[in-house]
Formats: sequence, C-alpha cells, structure tokens
Amino acid sequence: MPTIRCLPLPAVRSQTRSLGASVLFIGAAVGLIPLLSSCVSVDRTVAAPPTIEGASFVGNAACADCHTNITRIFAGSPHGRYHRDDVKMAALTGCESCHGPGSKHVAAAGARQFIFNPGRDPAACFTCHLETHAEFNLPQRHPVIEGRMNCRQCHDPHGPDLMRPAGGLAMARLNESCAHCHRDQARPFVFEHEAIREGCVACHQPHGSIAPKLLVQRDANLCLKCHAQVQQPGAVMIGKVDHAQLLRLGTCWSAGCHTAVHGSNIHPKLMH
Repeated sequence: MPTIRCLPLPAVRSQTRSLGASVLFIGAAVGLIPLLSSCVSVDRTVAAPPTIEGASFVGNAACADCHTNITRIFAGSPHGRYHRDDVKMAALTGCESCHGPGSKHVAAAGARQFIFNPGRDPAACFTCHLETHAEFNLPQRHPVIEGRMNCRQCHDPHGPDLMRPAGGLAMARLNESCAHCHRDQARPFVFEHEAIREGCVACHQPHGSIAPKLLVQRDANLCLKCHAQVQQPGAVMIGKVDHAQLLRLGTCWSAGCHTAVHGSNIHPKLMH
C-alpha cells in the first residue's frame, strides 16, 4: 500500500476549495472524515511520492551527505519551504517527496536506477501541479509530455527562483527562461516591442494554449489589450491610423502588417 502525504500546494488550492465540501460529504459515508478534514478542508491535497520498489524513506539529512550544494539552497526554495522536520512523516515533505524513497539509492552509493529523476519524467511534478498538467494536453504546447522537453529546462526545482532555468545564464531576468531557447526573439532590437518589457507571458502561455504559437488569444484582441481601439464615425482608430479596412484582413500580424512582433531593426511600427 503506497504511503500518502499531505502538503500545502498553492497550485491546487483553487481546486481543493471548490471540492472540499463535496469530498467531505462523501468521506463521511465511508469513514474518511479525519483524513479529508486534515488534507482537503485546509487547502491541502493528498499526493503519493514516486515509488521505488523495496526502498524506504531516509530523510533530507541522508541526501545532504552527497548533494551538499543542492541541500544548502533547497531550504530557502519554494519547494523547500514545505518541508517540516517536526512532523511525523517529515521525509515525505523533502527531497523524497519528488525523488521517491532513497534507501536503495544511498546503499548503492548513489546509483541512478534507484532514484526517481523528475528531470527525465515530469510525473512527479504533475502530481502537485495539476493545472499545468492539463495545459500540456492542449492543442498547442511545449513538448514536455512527448519527452522532448522537461520542466527543469525552464524551472530550477531546488533553488530560490523557480522561474529560472536550472544552471541558467544571468540574462535579463524577466524573459530568461524563454530566451534560453528562443534567442532570436529575445535579442536586442533597434525598435523594440514594449510588451517584451512585461515578459513573454504578456502574449504567450508558457505551457499550453488553444491558440497558435502559445498565444493567450488567437485574434487581434491580443494586441488590443495594450493598443486601444477607438470607434469614430466611419473609422476605427488604433493609434493615429484608421484600421477599419485593415482589421478585416486578419490579426495585426497575419494581415501582413506588423509582422516583426518581437522587435525590428528597420521599422518603428514593427512592419518588418
């Protein structure tokens, strides 16, 4: 029977709040009130760590014997702040909550086949990040489920900044994760698109989207979030230009106008 753990998980708080009442009602019928009251009704979720056959939990201290650099910074990380040394199942809130029980890994002097590596398999991440898992099943997505990318390419699970790639360069902080791969879009331009200052997520969903190119919206409404459209008699003004006829051609970029959406070295209106 797998061991279960209860962790406070902001990523799923919205789901657990809405489900709390109905789950508690069902739990009363089967005698699970103590478990559900301690986990669901206090913004927690029940999740099982990865299973390593024949292995038992050894705790963070055993991991620190070899992984000194990681454990030193882990305590101050968002994941590390969920760890509690003073609870009965302390091992289940630390390293082994993502990597599985480590006794066989320790006994085999760090043999990799006896530990779970979320960098190779996102299953451990998806155990808690339910909404993100759903986004990776949308039509347009980064290929994490397909195995061509992994969560560590964009997130450092052990460090203080989850939004920074593990071992990433000290580039402009806001778009660093994206620039790690999308270098052409993140390079300096003579005429920059000001939205870049807000970050790539101003226009793109980082995990998955129903719109092409992971856009947050599929049509000109994306641009109109920043560029106000003003109705005038016989005209639709965006900036100082009448776009009444142009809007019929498609989005601001698919119509063939503002095609240099990330920035241009030639045209101040990002025409090319």
